[in-house]
Amino acid sequence: MGASSNYDLSVNSPSRNKRSSGDMPLTVDANNVTWHGQVHNLQVVDVGVTSVKLTWEVNNSTSDTYTYRIEVSNGTSVWNKTKNATEAEITELNPGTNYSFTVFAVAADGQTEGEGASISQYTKPSKVDLQVVDVGETSVNLTWKVNDSASDTYTYRIEVSNGTSVWNKTKNATEAEITELNPGTNYSFTVFAVAADGQTEGEGASISQYTKPSKVDDLQVVDVGVASVNLMWEVNDSASDSYTYRIEISNGTSIGNKTEKATKAEITGLIPGTNYSFTVFAVAADGKTEGDGASISQYTRPNKVHDIQVVDVGETSVSLTWEVNDNPSDPYTYRIEIANVGNKTSDATNANITGLIPGTCYNFTVFSVAADGKTEGEGEPKSQCTKPSKVDDLQVVDVGVTSVNLTWEVNDNASHSYTYRIEIANVRNETSNATEAEITGLIPGTCYNFRVFAVAADGQTEGEGASISQCTEPNKVLDLQVVDVGETFVNLTWEVNDNPSDPYTYRIEVANGTSFWNETSNVTEAEITKLIPGTNYNFTVFAVAADGQTEGEGASVSQYTIPSPVNSFQCEPVANMSYLMLKWECPYGNYSHFIIKIYSADSSVITEESQSCSEGFKTSPLDYFKTYNVTVTTFSNGNTSSPVQKTCKTSITDPPAPKTAPVIKVLSYNSLSVEFFDFEAVYGPLKAYAVMIITEEGCPPLKSKLNYTYEDFKKKKTGTYVTYVIETEKAKLPSFRSQHIISVGKGNTTYGYKNGPLTPLHSYRASVAGFTNINFTAENIIMEEYSYVSFSPCSNKVSLPQDPGVIAGAVIGCLLAILAVVAIVGYIFWTRRRKDKRNTEVSFSPIKVKKSKMIKVENFESYFKKQQADSNCGFAEEYEELKSTGVHQPKFAAEIPENRGKNRYNNVLPYDISRVKLSDLNSATGDYINANYMPGYTSKKAFIAAQGPLANTTEDFWRMIWEKNIYCIVMLTKCVEQARTKCEQYWPDKQSKTYGNIAVTVVLETVLPEWTIRDFNVESANTGESRIVRQFHFTSWPDHGVPETTDLLINFRHHVHEYSSQNPIDSPVLVHCSAGVGRTGTFIAIDRLIQQIEMENTVDVYGVVYDLRMHRPLMVQTEDQYVFLNQCVMDIIRSQKDKKTDLIYQNTTAMAIYENFTPAPRFGKANGYHA
Repeated sequence: MGASSNYDLSVNSPSRNKRSSGDMPLTVDANNVTWHGQVHNLQVVDVGVTSVKLTWEVNNSTSDTYTYRIEVSNGTSVWNKTKNATEAEITELNPGTNYSFTVFAVAADGQTEGEGASISQYTKPSKVDLQVVDVGETSVNLTWKVNDSASDTYTYRIEVSNGTSVWNKTKNATEAEITELNPGTNYSFTVFAVAADGQTEGEGASISQYTKPSKVDDLQVVDVGVASVNLMWEVNDSASDSYTYRIEISNGTSIGNKTEKATKAEITGLIPGTNYSFTVFAVAADGKTEGDGASISQYTRPNKVHDIQVVDVGETSVSLTWEVNDNPSDPYTYRIEIANVGNKTSDATNANITGLIPGTCYNFTVFSVAADGKTEGEGEPKSQCTKPSKVDDLQVVDVGVTSVNLTWEVNDNASHSYTYRIEIANVRNETSNATEAEITGLIPGTCYNFRVFAVAADGQTEGEGASISQCTEPNKVLDLQVVDVGETFVNLTWEVNDNPSDPYTYRIEVANGTSFWNETSNVTEAEITKLIPGTNYNFTVFAVAADGQTEGEGASVSQYTIPSPVNSFQCEPVANMSYLMLKWECPYGNYSHFIIKIYSADSSVITEESQSCSEGFKTSPLDYFKTYNVTVTTFSNGNTSSPVQKTCKTSITDPPAPKTAPVIKVLSYNSLSVEFFDFEAVYGPLKAYAVMIITEEGCPPLKSKLNYTYEDFKKKKTGTYVTYVIETEKAKLPSFRSQHIISVGKGNTTYGYKNGPLTPLHSYRASVAGFTNINFTAENIIMEEYSYVSFSPCSNKVSLPQDPGVIAGAVIGCLLAILAVVAIVGYIFWTRRRKDKRNTEVSFSPIKVKKSKMIKVENFESYFKKQQADSNCGFAEEYEELKSTGVHQPKFAAEIPENRGKNRYNNVLPYDISRVKLSDLNSATGDYINANYMPGYTSKKAFIAAQGPLANTTEDFWRMIWEKNIYCIVMLTKCVEQARTKCEQYWPDKQSKTYGNIAVTVVLETVLPEWTIRDFNVESANTGESRIVRQFHFTSWPDHGVPETTDLLINFRHHVHEYSSQNPIDSPVLVHCSAGVGRTGTFIAIDRLIQQIEMENTVDVYGVVYDLRMHRPLMVQTEDQYVFLNQCVMDIIRSQKDKKTDLIYQNTTAMAIYENFTPAPRFGKANGYHA
């Protein structure tokens, strides 16, 4: 520079060609500067990590005396170092940091400094701490560490070398992935930290690393043995020539390795049947770096099974077992190959092979299969036939005395190859090639067990045996005989010559042509009992083997049993007939006919024959009133029973009419005497005589005049009447006849007949009626239809003289006439009052009964309590006394065979004396119906008690309603009770219906809770006449029982009574239930008892029931009904006693629905009626 000149100087840092932060223009005034020694040529001669070496020059001649101050600055701090030479090493610097160095020359005074020369320099970064963190086939991942404080400004250069080429990569971070490398190749990696100037580098850190070889390809098992596996594989890397291969062998419990140089390996020493995992790694030339392993699993082959056995054989199955000595890591399964059939697997060392064909031979091969289900050991074979099926339908088709024939069936496909073994238990075996066999040489009557086995083609394997037991037939029994015969038994004996292994039993087949049964015996004899008398039986005896089934040939014998004698033989006279009616119950068993022998006192015998026992037998006519011994013997096929004997007497009948007339003599102007002798008693003892007075011309028929009295004669109703009745003494011998003299006109009364005075100047005849049987009405008037009577001839006519006191007689006659008029007027007035009370009975005098227990109303309660004590003990005794009442009265009409089908019950038959007779329709039995007239309180025919009609008697039932002028029916049963028909429905439901000649139409029906009321229009087809008949149907009365309360029946009876009292005087009320005795009798009895209480203030329950039972059997049928009657009476009396009024009944409004009927006023209710 020139002096006194101005220069612009700039000091630049050489780092990165940038100015330092302290650069500024420097102006030097050359005219004013004095050089004291300026440094120049300042240079960095060495750079370290923590140091920098500087050199410089000074041209001043005095420079030897200089010292030098080096000012060091890093931008944040400044410090100084002093040096005596022109070089300096600055230490303790921070690595990789930019420093500014300014060197000042300092004069000898140590103060005067020349101008500083400056230079900038980065220290070297520290050496990095380099690591390989990941290696791939074509990449290596590096990481490194730098602890310098200036590391944040660093960059990094990675120098990559493979021995043949070098290249660099730059990174800003402390890690780098080096890619695009060759697999299995050795690389050297050097990493340099580069300071911020991009030029200053630290020392390089180097590391060598092989890349991984590629994974081997196409790893295969090419052969498998029991203890070895052969592997092969491929590798496509360029470096593969330098590779070795590691084979890792694992079986789950242990791991081993094997090294190979080639791409194949044989792995030996393995465990049979064990799963191994083989992994092959390619190993680089360093012997360390391995590629990814390629793996494959493979089981070694199991060992061959041994000791295979057939442990069970069935028809469609074979069970096998075997052994395996291997000890594999995983358990085996086993494949059983069934030749020409298929495969079966098993998890155990046994198998049950099913679904096989019976009787067929099979080859089985067993393979152990490793756990992969694929790898198998060598197979072990076994042959076996299945069992044939059990033979079917094993039958004994024929049994002989010493042989048994068997057949059977086999449905197997292989049965054509079968043979059959027949095992005869405890005896022997037989063989058959067919499905049948005859077993011979057996013992008669002996039981054998036969078992048949189907045998397969191997001649050894047998099916299950089918068994059958069979006894051989016994021989036929010998010498079968009948050794004894009775009515119901036959004794047999026989013999048998067999010697069976077990004793025989014997079956005796008993047949009588219509049925057969069997008896058994353990011995060679038998008593056959419970036979039917008089019957031919065929007895066949069979010897039966011990099985109870196999029988020998039967031996037979026939025999008739002895017939039984007849049962319940009865011999009864027939009223007014000379023959006897014989009855007997059919004997048990069979018979052909019956022989009747009739022995009279003179030892004569009449023999008759009857083919039947179901109907009564009428003998030939005999003598009246004679005693006979009668026997009946049963006949059957030439055999006879023991005879049954009865002593019998024929009926009485009308006595023979005397040939002489009675002698009559005048005694006075108003009396005469009649003289006659006893009638002959040859037809029965004379019970009574009646003297009859005749005023008519001639001698009229007299029988119809027996019920006319003197009063009837005086009323001019008849010209002939009975004036006197005399009962005879005890029966006399027929040869003894006494004389009777009767005074007529004395004014006395015998029975119901007044012996009234005769009329002077009148002419009279007399006849005498003789009776062997006489019956009276309740008024003691002779009942001509029920009496046996004959009449003497009429006497001569006699005339009475004039009455001496005729004037007095005239006066008396006038007075009598006046009295008669008064009586007639009173009678008319009285009858009208009775009609107003709706009582129109035939007779107005109470009916008297022969037995009674009359109790006053005021005493009835104490009587009731007494009889009610001890569970109605007193009533029970009374009822017991009534049981036999009336039972001996004849019922001939009901018992005639033609009439039996008209009776609902064979023990409820109407008595002849009171039965209702229908008009005869040209038949001997056409007048019959099961019904009786029953007395009410004032009339002997107030009611008709009837059974409920049957289907075949419905027409008769309506004929009775029409003929007997019935307007009111009381029905006390339902048509069906407890699923049994109790009464045929005898009325139509809707439309009109004709019953015989009677047309019936329902015109009104009202259903009430306890009863139903129906009005029928009844029209006769014969006459065209019609009338309304009302039916009161009580529906709340059980059969053989009583209603729930007394008031029900009392109210019902009240409605019936109110209606019936409006009907004509000769119209009875028809009452029926099922039999017509129990409920029917109770209803009629209540009606009579209520009227008796009202009219007499007395009660006679016993007498009323007695009287009813004299007219129809079993009236008031049960003890409960009898007690109920007494309870009704008790309830009525208590109510009457409480209210002190006559009985007026409730529920009269139930009748108000009918026209022309006004119900009576109602008062307070008391126990079912009003009082």
